[in-house]
Order: sequence, then structure tokens, then C-alpha cells
Amino acid sequence: MSFAGKRVLALESRRTAEMAELIRKQGGEPFVAPSVREAPLDENPEAFAFAERLFAGGFDMLALLTGVGTRQLNRLLATRYPETAFADALRRITVVARGPKPVAALREMGLVPALTAPEPNTWRELLAVTEGRPERRIAVQEYGRSNPELLAALRARGAEVTSVRVYQYALPEDTGPLREAARRLAAGEFQVALFTTARQIEHLMAVAEDAAGALAALRKLKIASIGPTTTEALGEFDLTPWMEPSHPRMGLLVREAAERVNG
Repeated sequence: MSFAGKRVLALESRRTAEMAELIRKQGGEPFVAPSVREAPLDENPEAFAFAERLFAGGFDMLALLTGVGTRQLNRLLATRYPETAFADALRRITVVARGPKPVAALREMGLVPALTAPEPNTWRELLAVTEGRPERRIAVQEYGRSNPELLAALRARGAEVTSVRVYQYALPEDTGPLREAARRLAAGEFQVALFTTARQIEHLMAVAEDAAGALAALRKLKIASIGPTTTEALGEFDLTPWMEPSHPRMGLLVREAAERVNG
């Protein structure tokens, strides 16, 4: 089975060329519009306050939610402290990774997390893997927007929780392709849409000249979501994906969508 010539919209930003090639290999006609830019926070006193407390032994656990955030936090702290200070401090506490991307970032630092959330690597799995743990002073490295559900759930266990943000999700510097995607979407030019992060739908709607038309068109398409977090974000716009892949991987998303789209 394949996309059989269907026009496929994707909003992948970091791996744009790879996404387009994956769609072509599955017989689709891709239109890939970058939708998200991970922008470092201009000023981040909270990160340095976190570091001072970490180095002083003020945390029992650090939960790392993204690979990008882990690397950026390490680079940021290296501008003020010795290059290995962050890694050395993490060796003295319990480190939890939300999935394979922060695990890879830790490996680059010579570290292995004590706990790793299983697939589909959402905050719910992170909560489950830390259930019953004794640590009560917990820091959480967040991604582009805060996760109040996770923070509240940890606090409900009696933990003292500190969130650490090192980047925010911004629109691409060039929003032209994303605006063109919204225009073509509203015009009914796509048959399939692939979403790989939660923020993509929000940014698509933010730039759409005809947001209502774009949403109406999306509801007629086969929408594929890479996993539960992205599915939840789509649900905020009353969009229900028709499928999620067996594992939250971009290649599997494309291949399994192609296999099922004509079924």
C-alpha cells in the first residue's frame, strides 16, 4: 500500500528534507512547511538560579523532557560555570529522561539516566516511572511551553517542584511556506496531513488568513498524529486524528499512514 499519489501536508521543521523524501518513497506528493523554531530565551535567570541550587545539593531529582532542552541547558550553564559542572552535578542526583532524545543528549555528556519513561514517552509515562520514588526536591526541564499537568501531579505527591525552561517555541523566521500551506489547505488541495509535534497546529492556525476554512478542510482529511501529546493538541482544535503509528517515530508515521490511508 502507498499514498498512491495523494497530496500530503507535513509541518516538520528540523527534518524537512527527510520528511519530504519519506513521503515520496511512499508514493505521496509532499508539501512540507516548517512550522516551529526553537528559540533560546533571551534572558534566563531562572536557569542560573536552578544551577546554583543544583550545585549546592538542593535537588534530589531532575526530569529531562527534551533532548534539545538538555543540550541547551548544558551549553547555557557552560557559559558561566566549568564545562563539566552540569554533568558532574547530575551524577549526584536521580536523573529521569522522558524518552530517547534526552537519553541521547545525556549520553553525549557521558551520563545514563536512572529512569527512562517508556513509549509513547509522554508526561504520563514519566509520572508512572517515578511513582513511589522517595525524591521530593524535583526540577523539571520543560520544553517550549509549560506542562502544568505534570507539575501539578508531582506536587500532588508532596514534591517541591521547580520548572526550568531554556527555550520557547516560535514561528519560523520565514513564515512564507507555512502561510502557503494554510492557503492551500483551505483551498482543499491536500488529502492527508501529518503532525509530528503539538505546537504545529497552533502555529498553522496562527498564520492562516482563513483559519476557519483551514480547520474545516482539516476535518475532511486523513490526519495522522505522531503520538498522544500531539493528538491532545489537535483535540484542542476539535480535530481527531485517524491514526497514530505503532511507535512515535517519524519514519513509522509516514509508512504506516501510507499503508492504511486507502484501507
